[in-house]
Amino acid sequence: MLLPITLTFAAACALLNLWLAIRCARFRIKDKVMHGDAGHALLARRMRAHANFVEYTPIVLILTGLVELAAGASLWLWIMALVYILARVAHAFGMDADKPTLWRGSGALLTWAITAALAVTALTIAYGATREIPAPPAMAANV
Repeated sequence: MLLPITLTFAAACALLNLWLAIRCARFRIKDKVMHGDAGHALLARRMRAHANFVEYTPIVLILTGLVELAAGASLWLWIMALVYILARVAHAFGMDADKPTLWRGSGALLTWAITAALAVTALTIAYGATREIPAPPAMAANV
C-alpha cells in the first residue's frame, strides 16, 4: 500500500474534523444560532478549536505525506501522527474551559513540536549531507 501512515492519518483527521464541526453544530441547533457565535462564549471557543485544527492540519498532513514518500513508513512517523491526533483532541477539550488548561496548552505545544519535527525531518531529507544530488537531465546529456 502506498503511504499507509498518511492515508490512516488523513482519515483520522477527517473524522476529528467532523467531530469538531458536530460540537459546534449541536450548539447552534440547540440555541438556534445561524451565524457567528451570537455572544455565546462556549460556542466561540469551540469554533476557534475547530478553526485552529483546520489551520494546522493541512501542513502537518502534507509534511507527513512527503516525509513518508521520501523516506518510507516508520514507527517514528506513526507515533507523530498518533500524537498529533491526541494533541488536537486534548486541545479541543481544553478550549471548552474559561481559563487556560493543561489540555489546551499541551495540545498546542505538542502540535507545534510535531510540526517543527516534521519540518526539520523534511529539510534533513531534502538537504542531508549523505544525499547525492543528481545533475539535471539537460546537463547529464551533454557530458
